[in-house]
Amino acid sequence: MVTRRHFLRSVTATAALAAGGLPLAGIAGERSPVVVELFTSQGCSSCPAADKFLHELSGRGDVIALSLHVDYWNYMGWVDPFSRSENSARQRGYKAAMGLRYVYTPQMVVDGRAQAVGTDREAVERLIREATIKPHLPIALNQDGTTIIADLPAGDAATPAVVWLAIFERTRKTVVDKGENSGRSIVNTHVVRSIVPIGEWMGEAVRLTYVSDVLNADRGAAVIVQKKGFGPILGAAMIRPPTS
Repeated sequence: MVTRRHFLRSVTATAALAAGGLPLAGIAGERSPVVVELFTSQGCSSCPAADKFLHELSGRGDVIALSLHVDYWNYMGWVDPFSRSENSARQRGYKAAMGLRYVYTPQMVVDGRAQAVGTDREAVERLIREATIKPHLPIALNQDGTTIIADLPAGDAATPAVVWLAIFERTRKTVVDKGENSGRSIVNTHVVRSIVPIGEWMGEAVRLTYVSDVLNADRGAAVIVQKKGFGPILGAAMIRPPTS
C-alpha cells in the first residue's frame, strides 16, 4: 500500500542543458529502453505464461519490464496480493486512449504506443522493435536512500508530458490455493507496488527530486515520461533492485 508521499523540490537543471537542449533522440548512439507494461492477475489462468515472458524480458537491457496486477479478477476466489485499483485504472486509461472495447489480461502495452496479448511473443517482440527506433528522451536517474533524483533535458515537447515514478520488487513467488490457478506456484517479476505522477515535463530541462516511503533497499524504481492522456512514452530510465 502507498502511504505518505511528497515532493522535495522541482528545479531547473544545469544552465548547459537549458541553453543547448537535446532532441528526443538524445546523444548519438544512445538507445533508451522500451517500457513494457504487463497487466496481469494471479486469478487469471492465462496469465502465468505471460508472467514468464515478462520475466525473460526483464533481463534485457533494452526493455523496462513492469508487472501491474489488476484487481478485477479478485472476485473469482483468489485475491491477488499485488493487485491494486490504481493499476486497473491505468489499464482503463490505455483502453480509452487506444480505442479498445474492453480491458483484459494478460495484456502487454509497449511504450504506451501499442498493445498485444501478453502471451503473443511474436507480436510483442515486433512492437518492441518498432518502439526502439522511435526517438526517446534521455533521462539521468539516481537514488539516494528513499530519494529519487531524475534529470530531464530540454527537448521538443508539442504537448505536456506526465512524469511517473514506478516502484517495484524484483521477484515474488506465490503459492495460489484458490481460483483458476489453484495449486500453482506463480513467479511474478518487477511487481509494481506504487506508480504515481511526480511532475510534468514541458520541454524545459528540469530536475525532479522525490521521496517515497515505499522505496527501500530491496526495490527498484523507474521514471517514465509519458504524454498526457496515456499517450506514447517519450523516455524512461530504471534503477534495478538487487538480485534476489
